[in-house]
Amino acid sequence: MNAGPGRSSGGGGRSRRRRGRRPPNHRGGGGGGQGRDRNNPNNQGGIYTAPMDHSYRAVLGNGNNNGHKGGRPRPGFGATYHPPDPEPLPTREDANSRIFAFVDDLFFLAKIQETARKMNVKVEFVKTDKDLIERMKQNGEEKPSLIIFDLNNVNAKPLALIPKLKAKLKKGTSIIGFLSHVQGDLKQKAHEVGCDMVLPRSAFSQNLPQLLRRHGAAEEEAGVQ
Repeated sequence: MNAGPGRSSGGGGRSRRRRGRRPPNHRGGGGGGQGRDRNNPNNQGGIYTAPMDHSYRAVLGNGNNNGHKGGRPRPGFGATYHPPDPEPLPTREDANSRIFAFVDDLFFLAKIQETARKMNVKVEFVKTDKDLIERMKQNGEEKPSLIIFDLNNVNAKPLALIPKLKAKLKKGTSIIGFLSHVQGDLKQKAHEVGCDMVLPRSAFSQNLPQLLRRHGAAEEEAGVQ
């Protein structure tokens, strides 16, 4: 008998369709469970179904470890050391100001004022060298212990004023300037004209309590320290 449409030519007249084995599904898409890793209970048909760990968000949002979680910190990315604030000086209402600041940046002006209040230190803000000389006369010609310069204060012209003050005040007065950490040329010029110490803004902020306490103490107290 000839095989008709839809009929198999196999023996015995049975309608049999030969089934071949399907190749493994490497894409992980179904196929009777083909491609499924039996040893991994989280791999369902090639799709990873384990719950997502969202703790990475806390790591990325925490600026103290710079996105590095646990273990030894990466070189150059360690946590910044913040020295503890020193004990404030004894309160003296009659004490003269021994620290003057050529600072007009509102952020640092407020920061210096707040830190000086905590340390019981008087800090006076001046705009020109004439203002400084006038305040010194009011203090009985007592030389300042510290003069702070915002090296980006264009109104004060720090690079022109610092050598004049160093020539007048000699070694009895320390001059400290602060600037952005990327201003390497300005830092070098400030040292060349006589600035005793030049600090990045971050380092200046961190060491401000120690600086104010050390230079704000009266001469006899500073000698003891």
